[in-house]
Amino acid sequence: MDIQTILSQVDLGSMALPEFQRGYVWNRDQVRAFVRSLYRRYPVGSLLVWVTKTETANARGDGKLAPGVVNLILDGQQRITSLYGIIRGKPPQFFDGNAAAFTGLHFSLEDASLEFYSKAKMKDNPVWINVSELMRVGVGQFIARLYEMPQLRVNVQKYINALTALDGIKTIDLHIEEVTGEDKTVDVVVDIFNQANTGGKKLSQGDLALAKICAEWPQARSEMKSRLDKWRRAGFDFRLELLLRCINAIVTGKATFSALKEVDTAVFSSGMTKTEKAIDFLLNLISSRLGLDHDRVLGGRYSLPLMARYLMQRGGRLTDYRERDKLLHWYVHTFLWGRYAGATETVLMKDLAAIETTDGALDRLVDLLRQSRGDLHLNAKDFAGQGRGARFYPLLYMLTRVWKAKDWATGIELSSHLLGSLNQLQLHHIFPKAQLYARKHKKGEVNAIANFTFLTQDTNLLVGDRDPAEYLAEFAEKQPGAIESHWIPMDRALWKYENYLEFLAARRDLLAKAANDFLDSLYSGEVPETEVGTPIMERPATEVPGGLVTSDEERALAEINTQLVGMGLPAGQIMYEVTDPQSGEPLAILDLAWPDGLQEGLSEPVALLLDEPEETEKAANRAGFRFFTDEDEFLVYVKERVLALHDSRR
Repeated sequence: MDIQTILSQVDLGSMALPEFQRGYVWNRDQVRAFVRSLYRRYPVGSLLVWVTKTETANARGDGKLAPGVVNLILDGQQRITSLYGIIRGKPPQFFDGNAAAFTGLHFSLEDASLEFYSKAKMKDNPVWINVSELMRVGVGQFIARLYEMPQLRVNVQKYINALTALDGIKTIDLHIEEVTGEDKTVDVVVDIFNQANTGGKKLSQGDLALAKICAEWPQARSEMKSRLDKWRRAGFDFRLELLLRCINAIVTGKATFSALKEVDTAVFSSGMTKTEKAIDFLLNLISSRLGLDHDRVLGGRYSLPLMARYLMQRGGRLTDYRERDKLLHWYVHTFLWGRYAGATETVLMKDLAAIETTDGALDRLVDLLRQSRGDLHLNAKDFAGQGRGARFYPLLYMLTRVWKAKDWATGIELSSHLLGSLNQLQLHHIFPKAQLYARKHKKGEVNAIANFTFLTQDTNLLVGDRDPAEYLAEFAEKQPGAIESHWIPMDRALWKYENYLEFLAARRDLLAKAANDFLDSLYSGEVPETEVGTPIMERPATEVPGGLVTSDEERALAEINTQLVGMGLPAGQIMYEVTDPQSGEPLAILDLAWPDGLQEGLSEPVALLLDEPEETEKAANRAGFRFFTDEDEFLVYVKERVLALHDSRR
């Protein structure tokens, strides 16, 4: 079938994408190379389509499908989408990706080269023509333009031949292989897709499960995304896979997605509604009771499927405050010890099995934690971690909230949800970073958890880079008890720079005691009740504590994410934890990471590391990441290797 007929089939709804297909991920370099091959009449491969009845087909996008049968593209999405974008001058109805990848492609009549628009090279230069414009208006108009320009007439026949060859791309035949037959169910077709899609990322069991659900209920994906958008607006950035795992746990009580195979639309839809209510309840509970009120401090998110299942087994309610606090005690320990950081499904399967019998379920969960840990008691060395990606960073934030630490300048408790640009909780280095670096302390010592505390923004600005021996003494006089409420050792000799390491050791002792006291009280149901406030889902999302504006490094990472999103690429995960695949133990924290690549399935895992020690670089390398230690070099890689923008500067 020739290309222009294929594109007409897309317009008519006779050819579409199946729901399980991912979005468009090609970059400009791939598009240009593809069109160059077509122009030179090189082979570009065949297409593979699934021929199925329209009434049972589940296609991406909002376009209507043609009656009868429809061809769903299994292999060839990137090629067909690129052709459609270039020839039609707009994305197809099933498009999901970055249209800049095929927008502005130009062709040189002089040497038949293809480049994306460059103002310096192409403005007012008649030998460079817009490929999409040619495809839309036809060769005739361009030939007329040639004769209107005296400087082009000398080579007019050469240019006409080039135009005709380029426009002739539309008549090239592409061979189409068809998958047909009543036996070709979604799971069979997905297996075929995975075998054909050797260059891309395979569909996971979660993808397959969702494809089966969407085959019967096309709105399922959009319904799930609407829930994710709601939680994102409240400050919690969850992935679709996590929501699907929660639904699976509630509906089937299983950890593996294959359990959804026999679940029908009505049951799945009901499960989604129950899951939404459960997650809303749990976020409100974790926020109000533990003070963990936004994404950056919400550790252990893969505990949510288990907690949602536990909650729904009890009709969406917990029996009393003892059960509530024991569940939260278990939850805190799951993120402190990385309960679901390794083999998530294997561990979740054990934990789900432990709660199937409701009597004594929480005690069995805690026993499983003890079996893997040996002891749930926290020690001072557990607070020896560094950075905001460390597992004990959320714990420090939680202790600040639940133990009602006081702001140093105002004396107000930091336990309430504070609103206003100057009242957000911000991360504060007790000993200023610049002064510690000047005294030759290593990054791990400077950014030790024991050197962190939280203050309101105006107090943080007030303190600035002052000497702790001075400002701590000042606040100790003005607001008695405020300094102590942050577990700061009151031996003033430890507030001096020369005793910084001893200060860290003393504060780790105090933090460990505070954490154990709280967790023990939580387990025994002795933590006082907190005042009921506005539900977290009804509050505006808070800024990240410490905010991305209070640290030069984090500000740089946020700016890079903003740039990449503007380029149509996904934002990276700030403070990405690399774990041992067997034990789940943390190996390193990567400042900014894309574990699935900047183009999912087509590019390597990549990370940006700012001023990290050699151990972190080695861990990133062992985990398969290509890493950069310079922001500018990373952005050059993005533009030239991923987006191929090196020839499109304006």
